[in-house]
Amino acid sequence: MQNDKLKSYLHFNVIVFIWGFTAVLGALITLDAVPLVWYRMSLASVFILGWVLWKKKNLRLSRKDLMMCVFGGIIIALHWLTFFAAIKVSNVSITLAMISTGAFFASVLEPIFYKRRIIPYEIVFGLLVMFGLYIIFRVETQYVTGILLALVSAFLSASFSLINGKLAHKADASVVSLYEIAVGAGAVTIFLFLMTLFGESGEGFSKAFFTLSTADWWYLFILASVCTAYAFITSVAVMKHLTPYTVMLTINLEPLYGIFLAYLIFGSAEQMNPEFYYGALLILSTVILNGVMKTRRKTKAQTKPSL
Repeated sequence: MQNDKLKSYLHFNVIVFIWGFTAVLGALITLDAVPLVWYRMSLASVFILGWVLWKKKNLRLSRKDLMMCVFGGIIIALHWLTFFAAIKVSNVSITLAMISTGAFFASVLEPIFYKRRIIPYEIVFGLLVMFGLYIIFRVETQYVTGILLALVSAFLSASFSLINGKLAHKADASVVSLYEIAVGAGAVTIFLFLMTLFGESGEGFSKAFFTLSTADWWYLFILASVCTAYAFITSVAVMKHLTPYTVMLTINLEPLYGIFLAYLIFGSAEQMNPEFYYGALLILSTVILNGVMKTRRKTKAQTKPSL
């Protein structure tokens, strides 16, 4: 049992490392955000469909759950569009530092989504995150557009996690993921089709859209198969052997892995002002502390004896 937990912990660290590499791939791929997301979601939906069929999963969902999948699919598509757009107009370090605010946004949305009261320390943590953002905004003025796009992406990521939190108790995770990613791919396809009909010449689907370099094809294959389909399906399995506290702390290593990888690959292009790292560290530390407090609070609530 202890050996299973250790293997799961090490495996989950590998998965989080893979998630951190996603941002680096986004920077390496020469496509703009829209075609990049279309290729990622289209290819990933094929890979996950293959897994679902191989495992003979039941694809049937209730109408309510199916509608939630549709909504979730549109949200995750918008999340990835803003995520990769942020990378294109700024860099990996800026984007991942802002994406780490997703856990903070989730704590803000939770009381609304699950109809619970606001916990006082969440207000304090919110102010700390805002101060961290202020530090970054003040010193990285040339990346304001990227910062704003990444913050929108973080907000959408938090919204998506709350939707999936409800769906996780009702349906198989891989089936839910299949519907969401397929819907997202469909939504981006409709957008591109409309751009083909009504946009300027060269926008939307065109010969150039499907003319990719060999390097881009390889990067997209890794992005869709390893970083999306494999990482998601495997994470569901290993999380069963880990505590929520361990999962939360490990996931928060994603921006650190990504920023480290980006610096190794892109060098000085990813080197930021010292104040940026102060702000990013403040945000990440606050997010981790928020997760620790929440986990302890839930543990106390579960172990509290009933009268």
